[in-house]
Amino acid sequence: MHFTPEDHDKVSAAVTAAERSSDGEIVTIVAAQSDAYHDVGLHYAVLAMLLVPALLAALPASVVEWLLRPVSGWNAAIEHGLALFALFAAQAILFLIVRYALAWMPLRMAVTPGATKTRRVRRRAVALFRAGAERRTVGRTGILLYLSLAEHRAEIVADEAIHSRVAPEVWGAAMAVLIEEVKAGRPGDGMARAVAEIGKVLSQHLPRSAADTNELPDRLIEL
Repeated sequence: MHFTPEDHDKVSAAVTAAERSSDGEIVTIVAAQSDAYHDVGLHYAVLAMLLVPALLAALPASVVEWLLRPVSGWNAAIEHGLALFALFAAQAILFLIVRYALAWMPLRMAVTPGATKTRRVRRRAVALFRAGAERRTVGRTGILLYLSLAEHRAEIVADEAIHSRVAPEVWGAAMAVLIEEVKAGRPGDGMARAVAEIGKVLSQHLPRSAADTNELPDRLIEL
């Protein structure tokens, strides 16, 4: 999923139109993903490694002896040191298997908990807002619409003048149309429709004044 030049033009035009009726300054950013989630792969690998002793403890002794036969031979008694070596070897092998399997990003993204994705997307959106929109306008009227494609999640972060007037749940309509279009494979349309919904809210709570100027760029920023 990607944004075409036509999508960029469509979103920019939507921002320009939305700002005509409000003092609000809308910034639109889209990112391929919000985090690499390397720690998720590491956590799963460690969990798999720690499950080895629990699994062996749950197996009958005869099964454990059969599993150790390649290194113990046909001796009925298994030496303590040999058993520990086999345990550590099994843990290391399973750790590496899971770790390298989850090096493949689609799989790592698939097993990442939804709550983790939501937190990471929100954190990235706030960081980008602070860097590119917060306190960049005279009246503290900046607002960021952020879409993270890999996670299929979006965030709206508003500066003080907007946040103090508009409750977070008011942005529900904008988020709904955005996610709907993204799921349908039309991210450009989704961003444009969401911007239009944001513009409706801003025109009600922060109507345009005579002194309003365009303080932030209207173009779509693609990371």
